[in-house]
Amino acid sequence: MKKPVRQIDDYSEVMRQETPSNNCLRAFIPKPKKISFEIQDHEEKIVLVLRQHPITQIKSVLMILFLFVFLPFLLKVAGLTAVLPDKFRVAGNIFLFFLAIGIAFRSFLMWFFNVYIITDERIIDVDFISMIYKNISTAKIDNIEDITKKSSGIVANLFDYGTILIQTAATKNEFEFDHVPHPAKVVKLLNELVIEEEREKIEGRVN
Repeated sequence: MKKPVRQIDDYSEVMRQETPSNNCLRAFIPKPKKISFEIQDHEEKIVLVLRQHPITQIKSVLMILFLFVFLPFLLKVAGLTAVLPDKFRVAGNIFLFFLAIGIAFRSFLMWFFNVYIITDERIIDVDFISMIYKNISTAKIDNIEDITKKSSGIVANLFDYGTILIQTAATKNEFEFDHVPHPAKVVKLLNELVIEEEREKIEGRVN
């Protein structure tokens, strides 16, 4: 007789302390109920969805502020805009506005769609290249051989984010979860999943 599959809270101390979330704009989404992905198996459950910590997007924000706020101000202070006809000044402002909007939109898409997914069966790395192309790499949990956390710098430690390196025996032998929130929690969760996979094999609960 097939033994019942244990739920994530039954064996993961990390997930027992997390409240399920369906907020798709978060960078750390534990136990989502309404989120799915295109290659998800029927009985496969998403345990955690990760994105880069929002603080890592500060460079894009500063670039947008420079184009939309500081650059026009500097040009005005330098007197360069005063010598231009009104039509050229308006056209220049419109150009900078749409350039800033374009950079903001692209930065958001790259942040939103580049995700790392941990399920009860595997890890998935989704690299968003463009609206028509993305690269998806996967590895089974029982193929994980080594997990390393890297967190360096004052900002990374202050905001609790870091990079997780996962060595596997899969086709892609190294996965990098770049600048994700709560890296210590993620490492602990992955270790719990690996231990549970080994326990399933010993107890004969493997499909």
